[in-house]
Amino acid sequence: MERTLEKQKMSAVLGQTIKTGIIKSNLVPMFAGLTLAIYTYDIDPSEKVLDTLFALIGSFLVIGAAGTFNNIYDRDIDAIMERTKGRPTVTGEINIQSALWLGILMAVLGIVALAFTTPLAAVLGFLGLFFYVVPYTMLTKRRTIYNTEVGSISGAMPPLIGWAAMTGTLEHPAIAALFIIQVIWQMPHFYAIAIRRHDEYKAARIPMLPVVKGVRRTYIQTNVYLVLLSLTSFLFLPLSLGLTLVALLMNVGWLVLSIYGYKKNKDSEKWAKLLFIYSLIHMTILFSTVIVYSLVGIFILK
Repeated sequence: MERTLEKQKMSAVLGQTIKTGIIKSNLVPMFAGLTLAIYTYDIDPSEKVLDTLFALIGSFLVIGAAGTFNNIYDRDIDAIMERTKGRPTVTGEINIQSALWLGILMAVLGIVALAFTTPLAAVLGFLGLFFYVVPYTMLTKRRTIYNTEVGSISGAMPPLIGWAAMTGTLEHPAIAALFIIQVIWQMPHFYAIAIRRHDEYKAARIPMLPVVKGVRRTYIQTNVYLVLLSLTSFLFLPLSLGLTLVALLMNVGWLVLSIYGYKKNKDSEKWAKLLFIYSLIHMTILFSTVIVYSLVGIFILK
């Protein structure tokens, strides 16, 4: 019994260190890019079984490495914020040197696994890791209100990795659509989190947009990004009218909710909660639709 509890505790510590929740949420868009590439280029899926496996393993490891390095570097500010003060790198449940070696090992193995698919997938995996750790975590997160924009580049790499793992190229407007949509999606999503955690970010001196510029400026900037997000829906048009309409419906719905919710709710936290919940629904529906559309095209319509 004690041994079982110890294993469960170690598993929980490891999961918090590598941020398994973020890994899972990023594997969905990666798989969307992967399946859409197979469908778009009429690739025989039976020839890509190993590549698919390596893409999943590689993405898991690279994203986990990024989360580990972020936990190590941010442990001082994580100790101040309520939602992060229980992380193992803060509480000491994991030794920092051990966490560092864990991150390095995952990074190396992840990039190698992606290289077994295509060199481009490995390069994109490295770039995603680099942008998250250096330009975002180390250089901009604590210095500028544009930290979210910088971090969005690494956050939008998964669909590119999945696509590149199957094709070795990024020459199609469909993958541009997935990338741009995920870049823009992150702004209203993280703005909503920043409003809800305003006091924590302020205490940790992290210059999130609502902390520095206020809710009104955040509302305006959110809507600007949601208008741009709506326009990106048409990038799907060369591939599928159905995907275009689903993306347009979800994106415009988000914009309407933002405007209506802000006017109706005097409490900015309630407005932010609405946007946060919708952002999760938006991402789940959109990328699930892409995956289902691709799989139907691959296994049923062909």
